[in-house]
Amino acid sequence: MTSTPLTYRRYGGSLQVDIPSFDVLVEAARIPETQWIATACPLEGLSCDSAFLKFLDTDGNARVRVAEVRAAVAWAAKHLKDRRGADANSDVLDLNALSSDAASLRTAAEMILRTVGAPDMGRISLGQVRASDLELRKSGQNGDGIIAPERLPESLRPLAKDVMASFPELKNRSGEAGVDRPMLQRFREAREALLAHLGKRGDVFVWGEESESRARRIREVAPLLDTYFLQCRLVAVQPEAAANLRLRAERVESSLGDSAALGKAAGDLPIAVPEASGVLEWARLLRGPSYEQLQSFRRDVAAPVTGDSERLSDTAWRELVAKADAVLAWFTQREANPVHKLADSLPTVSLTDLDAIDVASQADLALAPTLAAIVELERLVLYQRWLLVFANNFISMPNLYLPKAPALMEKGTLILGGRKYTLSVLAKNRAEHAALTSQGTTCILYVLVAPKDGTPGYEVAVPVTRGRSTDLVVGKRGVFYDVDGQEHDATVTHVVRQPVSLWESMTMPFTRMASFITGKIEGLASAGEKTFDATLEQGYSQTVAAAPAPVAAPAAAPAPSPGGLAGVIAAGSIAAAALGSSFAFIVTQVKSLTMVDVITAASLIAIVVMAPAGLLGWLKLRRRNLALLLEGSGWALNDRLMLTHGLSTLVTRRPRLPRGARVDRRDMVRPAMLAQQDEDGETEGLSGWARFGLGALIFFVLLWQVRNPILTWMCEKAWLSGATCVALLPAPTPVVPVVAPAVPTK
Repeated sequence: MTSTPLTYRRYGGSLQVDIPSFDVLVEAARIPETQWIATACPLEGLSCDSAFLKFLDTDGNARVRVAEVRAAVAWAAKHLKDRRGADANSDVLDLNALSSDAASLRTAAEMILRTVGAPDMGRISLGQVRASDLELRKSGQNGDGIIAPERLPESLRPLAKDVMASFPELKNRSGEAGVDRPMLQRFREAREALLAHLGKRGDVFVWGEESESRARRIREVAPLLDTYFLQCRLVAVQPEAAANLRLRAERVESSLGDSAALGKAAGDLPIAVPEASGVLEWARLLRGPSYEQLQSFRRDVAAPVTGDSERLSDTAWRELVAKADAVLAWFTQREANPVHKLADSLPTVSLTDLDAIDVASQADLALAPTLAAIVELERLVLYQRWLLVFANNFISMPNLYLPKAPALMEKGTLILGGRKYTLSVLAKNRAEHAALTSQGTTCILYVLVAPKDGTPGYEVAVPVTRGRSTDLVVGKRGVFYDVDGQEHDATVTHVVRQPVSLWESMTMPFTRMASFITGKIEGLASAGEKTFDATLEQGYSQTVAAAPAPVAAPAAAPAPSPGGLAGVIAAGSIAAAALGSSFAFIVTQVKSLTMVDVITAASLIAIVVMAPAGLLGWLKLRRRNLALLLEGSGWALNDRLMLTHGLSTLVTRRPRLPRGARVDRRDMVRPAMLAQQDEDGETEGLSGWARFGLGALIFFVLLWQVRNPILTWMCEKAWLSGATCVALLPAPTPVVPVVAPAVPTK
């Protein structure tokens, strides 16, 4: 196809490539990565089909990168010759839109349409593809060759279960345990090997049915008899060594009184006196710890096998051990075979039944290409539905700025404090997310969303762009609507506080000053109360503890103590006098000012404080950046996503009243309150006349402050007579001429 020229548009100060169609997307995917808005993003938090994201994430690292998006665009473009379905974001695929490279996909689609009996054989939907794949898997046809016993004829199921029980569990794509061709082959080989091994039983079992029990009895006494015949060889080589095989006297003496030590010492003695001839005389067995065991072995095993109940030679013993080891090795080899538990039924296993199971496995494997084509068909339908949408949220992000088309990273809408917050993104780790967003100048709310169905909640980050941030506090509750329209409870868990509007930034210094002053006053009041209580307690204690002095000669009166109740009263009087003087000074200074002077001074103070704060707030509002919001959620972005004034009005809104609604300005609480007061016969607050008098007094004080300018203006307009003006206006201050001092003459 011919290349389509690209158009770049500006969204919120960011230059982004415009991708209105799939043909344009093919060209846009080739632009340098530096011109992409995003270069990577996590799968979690995107509001689109999860299967589409898994197809897109080819390396399975739960992130989508530039190379993966390019590969997906190239694959879809290769299989689609008509891209109108992709332009319309349709999940219905027109088979005529498939290219020659999608022949296998077309065959799979036609098979599905025939299977489901679709009336339209030229179009297939995503639902039909998934339904057919689900039905095939439910019927046991998975294309992996693993056949569950339930999918086999009734006569073959017991054999299939026996085969499965002999090997580790193997599950097919439907999650069902079953048997496959390799498992059947291993079963055949193990069966043949076990049958051959069982055929050697007669050669190994030289003692008949008692071979196993006698072999195990020989193995039990082997340590004792092996040791004895070694001792016989030692005595034959070195006769004097026989004395060293006895217990030393000191060991016997030390073991007396300790049954455990004495038993251990007896166990170290030979079972009989070693003979250089290497023959054990059963009658000469010593009555040690193993005496009864050896006598039982002689009676049940040695005598019947060797035919000699009086003695056992070294050579005869070794022959017994060799035969016993052969019997036990036979059992070990049998147990190592995976089908040994089926030893009794193996001869009756039908090879024809095994072949029938193998045929069923081959038939399932033959479906692998078809099922793979169905999977690829689902991939193509999903790419047609979502790939263009994803590109407009990855290569460029116009949907982030357009209210009618929600972006994929948006989680839903928050209703809180009478405002509607339309942008929210997933915040998996609030601490890491807040550490990044706190570096910006945007006010961010972190809200815990708790679904009503009891499923685990999640946390979202919500930018605040209008209103006042001071009204938003931790613990404030609201309602959250996800992208599917489901309602959930929402609770504010953290606030990254920044100015939301220019007015808030200008008034924030006064808010901080008020908070500071209020805190200091409360602190001083609390400290004053504690000091006053402590002083009273101290004065009371001194007064009570003071004893009457004895009668003595009159002496000079001592100076009054600064403590006690008198000191408290004196200190209080001094403090009251100081406060009165300060108040009088303040009143005197205020009386000398006119209302114009007061208003002018207040205006100057407000301008001095608010102008720098407003300028700083204006700069902060201009630098608000949504990129930090997304980067905190794991996105890798190339450009800043500036939060312009227009976008801020879209992100945070206060919807208007419904059209045609009428507002009744009356306060409906006041009539009910007055009726309740009349019923109770009580009134709270000031009466009507008291309020009128207080208002009149305040008005008179304010009017008195500006009386001179008003009277002067009225006299100039000749609204008052001359006599009245002379009487009301203050007399002009006479101007005293300045006389220069006389210069003395010489």
